Amino acid sequence: MRELVFLLEEASAKAMLEGLLPRFLDDRIQVRLITFEGKQDLERQLPLRLRGYLNPSARFLVLRDQDSAPDCKLVKHRLVRLCESAGRGAESLVRIACHELETIYLADLRATESALGVSGLAKQQFTARFRQPDRLESPSYELSKMTRGKYQKVGSSRLIGPFLDIANERSATFKNLLDGIRRLESELLELPDEA
Repeated sequence: MRELVFLLEEASAKAMLEGLLPRFLDDRIQVRLITFEGKQDLERQLPLRLRGYLNPSARFLVLRDQDSAPDCKLVKHRLVRLCESAGRGAESLVRIACHELETIYLADLRATESALGVSGLAKQQFTARFRQPDRLESPSYELSKMTRGKYQKVGSSRLIGPFLDIANERSATFKNLLDGIRRLESELLELPDEA
């Protein structure tokens, strides 16, 4: 079975992906979204989950926020080592959201405006502050402030996912996430059909 497994730090990433993936992922690929209770839980359980996963053809994408970690490359390297220690390094990709998942929403204020019904967001997209949202220290705070508290992590992520522009490249976080998904999709589609 062609299966793409997402190992996610939190439920908001799952909610966003549920609305985003059906818009471009080949329907021959089964998707499984596994959420953890934060980054410590993800890192603690990751090797066990990968080692015990029964489908040998599965591909894995690990998604975690950088949060306050000083270097996202160190965070990524640690997660890659965990995947390798579980014997699934070749089948796994790790993606780190620059600071927080909300960076993606700030990079697509038109989608955020449409999903949350907060007028005036899209016109702020090309202000200096939101041209490169990956540089913002606290995207969730920015999003909450500009939506006057309407933004809620899981519920709003579920609403925004279907509106995200998959061609948007304002956020390296989003671009790298989509590139990773497409890379794993391509690997899965190259597998022979099951008898």
